[in-house]
Amino acid sequence: MEGLEEAHRRLARIPLLQVTLNEPLWRHTRFGLGGPAAVFASTGDEQAFLEAVRTARAAGVPWVLIGMGTNLIVADEGFAGIVLRYDGGRIEIRGERAAAQAGAPLQSLVDATIEAGLQGYEPMTGIPGNVGAAIYGNAGAYGASIADRLVRVRYFDGEQVRETDGAGCGFRYRESEFKRRRLAGEPWLVLEAEFAFPRGNAEEMRKKAEEILAIRNRKYPPEMKCAGSIFKNLLWDRLPERARQAVPPEMVRGGKVPAAWFLEQAGAKGMARGGVRVSADHANTLYNAGGGTAADFCALASELKRRVRERFGIELEEEVQYIGFREAPK
Repeated sequence: MEGLEEAHRRLARIPLLQVTLNEPLWRHTRFGLGGPAAVFASTGDEQAFLEAVRTARAAGVPWVLIGMGTNLIVADEGFAGIVLRYDGGRIEIRGERAAAQAGAPLQSLVDATIEAGLQGYEPMTGIPGNVGAAIYGNAGAYGASIADRLVRVRYFDGEQVRETDGAGCGFRYRESEFKRRRLAGEPWLVLEAEFAFPRGNAEEMRKKAEEILAIRNRKYPPEMKCAGSIFKNLLWDRLPERARQAVPPEMVRGGKVPAAWFLEQAGAKGMARGGVRVSADHANTLYNAGGGTAADFCALASELKRRVRERFGIELEEEVQYIGFREAPK
């Protein structure tokens, strides 16, 4: 592909940008699945990253930005285009505020705020991925989400660097304007964010974080090749009457019903396709048990969605992102 070859030559000339050909993407995903990227480029330098994005956009070939690959399913055939990754990971504590570049691990931000006695993100301890991806998907757990304390985001809209406040991010449950823009083909790319916190007791927050981490590690052992929960929880007020009648009242928590409950009723636990399995302990956890393929994952996800659709009349929606596929599992 002539455009891709020329893009590779131009990317290779950008200072501080590391560029490789046919980079195996399974190395860059927590699932350990997927074929190669035709061109893979990464950097921790913001200006090099912006130049790489402009080069990729101008090349007229497919390109995509990834983070730490936590919620990423890459096709077995790989991605016949350019894969970019921004590794800028600086975190600064400024009084009752924290600033973090998009490439910083979310856990590093959580740890830094706890250490500084800044309260609010300790329930998110153990969530894998970087800060940019957390903003993109409005990541959260145990009643807290990234949107709660975010006050400012610097981002690249494809033409220039801009800023917005939390309201401009358009946060909803596991949604943001950044995610909607990407799906519409007009991505806004997070560069850096600032967060504001109330003061708290660092020792108490650290204890709470350790308790939550222990729970997460029991559900999702660090060595398990998975992304945590695969499907989004369901909003109670959007469920069809047929599904509402089936849900026990105690399963409605904070206006949501766990997707795992619907999956368990549909017999998901322990199901498998090839090397990809559903956890025997948690019906909303799919993992690569060894030798799994992206095709295995898609076949299993499709079967789970079909079972829940036929039994409850609802459509499960994945939290994971698909790269290199002609279409996502239905």
